[in-house]
Amino acid sequence: MHLHKVIPLGGGLGGGSADAAFTLKLMNEKFSLGLSVEKLILYALQIGSDCPFFIINKPAYATGRGEQLEQVQLDLSAFKFIVVNPGIAISTSEAFRGIKPSLPRQSIRVVIQQPITTWKQELVNDFEKGIFNQYSEIEAIKNKLYDNGALYASMSGSGSTVFGIYEKEIKANIDFPSHYVIKVLNS
Repeated sequence: MHLHKVIPLGGGLGGGSADAAFTLKLMNEKFSLGLSVEKLILYALQIGSDCPFFIINKPAYATGRGEQLEQVQLDLSAFKFIVVNPGIAISTSEAFRGIKPSLPRQSIRVVIQQPITTWKQELVNDFEKGIFNQYSEIEAIKNKLYDNGALYASMSGSGSTVFGIYEKEIKANIDFPSHYVIKVLNS
């Protein structure tokens, strides 16, 4: 097996976790192992806490260590995404050392059912504060996305990638340094 990785390492995009989960699924199929989704989730959890999510690979609310997954209805097909990676690798352990989780006013399950325009005030990535304190350029990316019309912007996972959600017709003219990886994703 050979894996050619094109997702930036340490970008908070779950690339390694997705690769691990999809490898489990591939082995289950290729070798006709007959493992149930529940069993695959338990194996994935042994690899990493976010690996079970990629076994079901659909929007989900995760609890426990990441293995208790409740699928949620979330349709973002009316929007486009701008994804920016500044080339900074954030280790997961580094991100967890700087996190101070807060209790949200409302459950994430409730917030994501509201209009995206409310997410800026209600949907918070607790990793951001610690990472932004160490890497101001990552916070600057988020601010620039908002300044250029993002309805919602956030650091992805434990960083360093930041994404913005835009109305499809918005033409965001965002200038970032040439070494940044920038992708525009239309659904």
